[in-house]
Amino acid sequence: MKRKLLTGGVAALLGVALLAGCGGKSGGGAASDEPKLETDQTSFKIMGGQSALSPGYSGNEVLNKLMEETGISIEWNTMSDSLAEQVNIHIAGGDLPDAFMGVGFSNYDLANYGADGTFIDLTPYITSEYMPNLTKILEAHPEIRAAITMADGHIYGLPSGEQMGTAGIGKSEDYSIFSIPQFSMINKAWLDDLGLPVPTTLDELHDALKAFKDNDMAAKIYGAAPGSTLPMSTGFDQWCWGQNVFYAGFGFTNWINDVCNDLVLQPDGKVNFVCDDDGYRAAMDYFHDWYAEGLMDIETFSQSDTQLMSKCQQGWVGVSTWWYIEELMGDYAGDYVFLSILDGPDGNSNVTIRTGGGTSSGSLSITSECQSPINLLKFFDKWYDGETVMQLQYGPIGVFFTGQDEKGMWLSITEAEAQEKFGKGAGELKSTYEVAGPKLILSNYYSDYFYMEDRAIERLTDLYDYWMPQVKNTSVYPVDCVFTQDELDIIDRYRPDFESIVSEQEGLWIKNGGPTDAEWEAYKQKLIDNCGMDQLLDVYQAAYDRYAAAE
Repeated sequence: MKRKLLTGGVAALLGVALLAGCGGKSGGGAASDEPKLETDQTSFKIMGGQSALSPGYSGNEVLNKLMEETGISIEWNTMSDSLAEQVNIHIAGGDLPDAFMGVGFSNYDLANYGADGTFIDLTPYITSEYMPNLTKILEAHPEIRAAITMADGHIYGLPSGEQMGTAGIGKSEDYSIFSIPQFSMINKAWLDDLGLPVPTTLDELHDALKAFKDNDMAAKIYGAAPGSTLPMSTGFDQWCWGQNVFYAGFGFTNWINDVCNDLVLQPDGKVNFVCDDDGYRAAMDYFHDWYAEGLMDIETFSQSDTQLMSKCQQGWVGVSTWWYIEELMGDYAGDYVFLSILDGPDGNSNVTIRTGGGTSSGSLSITSECQSPINLLKFFDKWYDGETVMQLQYGPIGVFFTGQDEKGMWLSITEAEAQEKFGKGAGELKSTYEVAGPKLILSNYYSDYFYMEDRAIERLTDLYDYWMPQVKNTSVYPVDCVFTQDELDIIDRYRPDFESIVSEQEGLWIKNGGPTDAEWEAYKQKLIDNCGMDQLLDVYQAAYDRYAAAE
């Protein structure tokens, strides 16, 4: 049987391995609607991902306890490196495990592997008899069921996701922690020394950056080597450390996101790509001037996040972006304040919020090799218990969770306790015990079972109290939209080139200037003719319209 394989690398994102798929396969036959009712099989083989710090799952006490409770045993074949390659080899060779876990198959992969019979339909098993925990969750959250149901009506993967939002810290409105990924910041100590206010417009920021450069503030204030001052340094089109937040002064913020870069949902329910708007063109012209004046780090387009962090923690950088100030600026963090959403040359600004924190439908898929899906799914249903999932995400009770408070909430180990008892930080301890796979952490878990991490609470508080009041429109394209097979084919065909061309041209215009009228028209035509922009717009609009109608 000839199979078309997954392509792309496996990337860590919040501890879960994500795999970018590229297409389907032929042969094997479509998934059957008839469930397998056999319960004789009690030994299973599972292949999947794990954290780079994980020693593997065979000695994991939480998993072993769950296996004992359900009367099964599992042979784990997990890895942090070469996962895509190994999954491809096993699928191509027909050497299937009973299940794949923590691979993060895309909906495109699930639809193809379900259609040819590699993955079985899980719908008949998600019942109160076999999976009572998950069934109860899906009844309370129909949007999660919608997110994992493919266009053919079948479910080929169990859900995972974390509803980390402002509701989890007691706020009345719930905004995802990913809504505004880049918190911009500026060195107020430098501003004070120069007698300058915190900028509120891009033009004022330009003047402040020029003053930072002209007065070599890193050398003046921190004693750095002469000429080491970097007025502004960020990454380019990066998640939490890019330049994108500064585009708000031109009416958009083209965040890196999980649906399609540069795509936004407008208040009227229409989708749009900002990369061919007049405001986008004006932004390229404007920020080229900054780059030409030496106000933007020349390594913006090539540096890594660790390189940026190193520069900031040596006191060289006046303005940057990051998840929060303390982590990026280190010992100098006390000198920095948030730099708000800045008005552009026309006196207006518009920050579009980012999607995120959606439901992954590809965290656990059972293959046609499995003879007793019922037994295996009873084991995984236990993962959807609140107290269990917290241990699979962070670590066991008695290790990561040290006790309960008067409300019955589990308390996490402190950094000092982790170092004293285990010789490692709390974050490293979490990565050691964390299990990749079908885990749902719902908003209410942060009030019913365990507290959110302190850093997350801090960021959500800043997001809600400082950043969201600056957002005029909270429309956001839903990350959980489900696409038909034909739509997935169009996305798979056009999206990679579309995103690559837009990002490449954006960087060239900022560095080299432009575009001229002729270049701008040629660029827009190329997006339509070569990159399928109109077809992509039609696909994303159709999927959104279905999603909105089903709400």
